[in-house]
Amino acid sequence: MEIIFKVFLFIHIISGTVGLLSGTLNMINKKGNKLHKKIGLFFFYGMLINGFSALVVACIHFNIFLFIVGVFSIYMVSTAQRFLYLRGIHTGQKPKNGDWIITYSMLLFGLCFMIYGGALVAFSKNFGIVLLVFGIISLLMVKQDIAIYRGNIKNTNYWLLIHIGRMVGAYIAAITAFLVVNNTMLPGLVVWLAPGVLLTPLIFYWINKNKAKVI
Repeated sequence: MEIIFKVFLFIHIISGTVGLLSGTLNMINKKGNKLHKKIGLFFFYGMLINGFSALVVACIHFNIFLFIVGVFSIYMVSTAQRFLYLRGIHTGQKPKNGDWIITYSMLLFGLCFMIYGGALVAFSKNFGIVLLVFGIISLLMVKQDIAIYRGNIKNTNYWLLIHIGRMVGAYIAAITAFLVVNNTMLPGLVVWLAPGVLLTPLIFYWINKNKAKVI
């Protein structure tokens, strides 16, 4: 079992490095051109592999931090990529069964984060606040997915807006993981939440910049 742990830990580190570097390049690169799309594939597969390997490592040696990062990485890059192919829901396109499975799986994890986080807060554990924040974010994204799958769409390029938000969200998760692992100075709660607080405004900026006409 220890050998399996070391193998998946190595995969996790390498794929995380690929995701972090490619994500940083695409954050500063011009959006939508061929280079952006090619680098984006490195980010997508890097973060997807990183997420699955994180789940394996977290289950072998229990680590709630790795588990959360794994769940968020898988969900956000998966839905971000899938919505590139779900551009016609407002004209009758239906999401696949796999899309519903991903969304409802995140619903389950989000509820678990909320319950576990609430229990930790009740026992004065600061990490419970982190879990509650991630739980709320999870449920908000799930709500957005379900609304769109049911045809409740406000913008014609909803797929692009979600792609932007989820990919940047996955990048925030990568930055958070890097800082948490390497932090030796700042309080844990600050390191967990600071990347989201600092980078989330970029999501709103790019989304507002790319909004199409309201349906």
